[in-house]
Amino acid sequence: MSDPVSSIRNLGPAMEAACARAGITSADALRALGADAAYGKLIASGMRPHFIGYYVLVMGLQGRPWNDCQGAEKQALRQRFDALKAAHRPARAPSGIERILDEIGVVEAARR
Repeated sequence: MSDPVSSIRNLGPAMEAACARAGITSADALRALGADAAYGKLIASGMRPHFIGYYVLVMGLQGRPWNDCQGAEKQALRQRFDALKAAHRPARAPSGIERILDEIGVVEAARR
């Protein structure tokens, strides 16, 4: 049997449950995906993106304490996180007024 996700440093039951919802069922599977691909799957499965959660995952996969990330490294991780979040942004259903404006051709295509 494979080691559970929670066997990775910094990752506990909540991350293990989130990974299971995303189809990541073992520590080996998480390591094979890597932090960015795994976090993308987590977002796609409905987990709300949170920068601290992302860098805790990155640090854990490197075997480092969760709070070991600082300075330029943390800024670079923030850029990666923002890119992941933007790439996995769920499509938003238009509100009532937006739907009506779209029906009559007023909403710009770029906003859809």
